Amino acid sequence: MTAGFDWNRPLWPPLTAQEPTGWQPWLSRVERHVPGVLLAISTTICLGVGGHDGRWWVTTGILVAAAALWVLGTVVLAPVRLRERPAFALLTFLGVIGLGSVLEVRDVTFLIFVIYAFLIAMQVRPTWLAFVALAATSLLINTLGNGGPIRALADKPGIWITIMIVQTAAIGGGGLLSTAVARQNEERRRTLDELAAAYAENEGLQQQLLSQAREAGMLDERQRLAQEIHDTLAQGFTGIITQLEAAALAKENPAEWQRHLDSASALARENLTAARRSVHALHPEPLDTATLLDALTDVAQRWGERTGVPATVTTTGDPARLHPEIEATILRITQESLSNVDKHAAASRVGVTLSYMTDEVTLDVRDDGTGFEPAAADGGFGLPGMRRRVRRLAGTLHVESEPGAGTAISVALPAVPLPPEVLP
Repeated sequence: MTAGFDWNRPLWPPLTAQEPTGWQPWLSRVERHVPGVLLAISTTICLGVGGHDGRWWVTTGILVAAAALWVLGTVVLAPVRLRERPAFALLTFLGVIGLGSVLEVRDVTFLIFVIYAFLIAMQVRPTWLAFVALAATSLLINTLGNGGPIRALADKPGIWITIMIVQTAAIGGGGLLSTAVARQNEERRRTLDELAAAYAENEGLQQQLLSQAREAGMLDERQRLAQEIHDTLAQGFTGIITQLEAAALAKENPAEWQRHLDSASALARENLTAARRSVHALHPEPLDTATLLDALTDVAQRWGERTGVPATVTTTGDPARLHPEIEATILRITQESLSNVDKHAAASRVGVTLSYMTDEVTLDVRDDGTGFEPAAADGGFGLPGMRRRVRRLAGTLHVESEPGAGTAISVALPAVPLPPEVLP
């Protein structure tokens, strides 16, 4: 318990010098008034017992008044910073033990006041000097009523030395133990405060990260949409214009003219379908009215019905509501992965697995298609776009594939819970 103990710290520091807690201000006030109360009790008992003349009481009254003033000046009214100084603590102890010993010699009842010397002795520094003060207090408090320390040690040295050693060890050891426990509690509290501050900072960083990811995701959507417009709509409109121009040149040939018009009409319908698909992809609508698992199941089912490839969705762990950016990213990556399977894999089945863990959520999309070389898929908006999405949320994305062996896409994201203000 005492490993790493600071031997320059007092065994029992003044409570007023410690950081206040719910009960400590009250306890510190009690501590500051203890010596005065003990002195008052001793004096009251002495008066009640009687047996002393007026002259004795004059001298004793002066000593009691001196002790009261000493306690008032060094314990009650002294500033905390002054009480923390080693020299002042030693001076306070010497005054208390000196005046208390004189009073105890005059009447053993004042032993009650001298008990306070034990407490003030534990505030002396360094620690070895505190043990000396405790030993001196123990020797005086036990022998002054028996003729004083010199006479007591001369008559029965073994008994009084044993009492002094046991009492000093018990009080000093208890002080060491309580100080060590207090130090550990202080370190534990400081550690908890640091952890709480780190947690609060981490929450702030997570929110900042999610905000940045949202902005970056919007940019990715713009880039993806721009590429899609270029690859579909712009090319479609070019084809429509080409067919209309060709129809204008074929007015003299009704059949050829009609063929070009039919081609332009077909291209227009295809472009309209592509435009609707692009607009639909701008927002993950399935998450508006369903949980993430339900949304994934619905997407996989509709994709399977459209492509004729069975797609199953399974989950592990305890499903939980996650931050909208996390859920939207998982849904987008699932949609993109299924789209890639449809375009390139020629698969006969697809499996989607969503796994909830303590601080992480993972998505696995596997197919038994033709596979590919992952290193050759760095261009375009497919895998690179998914990597950017995941990376901006402090997640990871791994692709396992080889020609003829299918493809597995694994995504791991932090399980950031749904913010309280978003909860229904």
